[in-house]
Amino acid sequence: MEKIRKGDEVVVIAGKDKGKRGAVVRRVDDEHVVVEGVNRVKKHVKPNPVKGVVGGVVDKDMPLHVSNVALFNPVTKKADRVGFKLLEDGKKVRVFKSNGEQVGV
Repeated sequence: MEKIRKGDEVVVIAGKDKGKRGAVVRRVDDEHVVVEGVNRVKKHVKPNPVKGVVGGVVDKDMPLHVSNVALFNPVTKKADRVGFKLLEDGKKVRVFKSNGEQVGV
């Protein structure tokens, strides 16, 4: 089970975009995520008429390492670490380390 999933609201805690907040668009692999509007670069794209791609300079969100992002806690309005907890029915859920609240309830 991953601590950070697609759709989670995260805060960048290290790097050039430190302090920015956004939603996780996708997980590239086990250790990298793409966050909406964060780590944006200018990419030069060649035109490809077969695929219908127009050439030019486009903005693209590049992947970040998961160690450089932390889940946003709406209660404390800060970045927070994530842990796991087993419920009485045997279900495994994510919880915030600071206050023990369940993530995404």
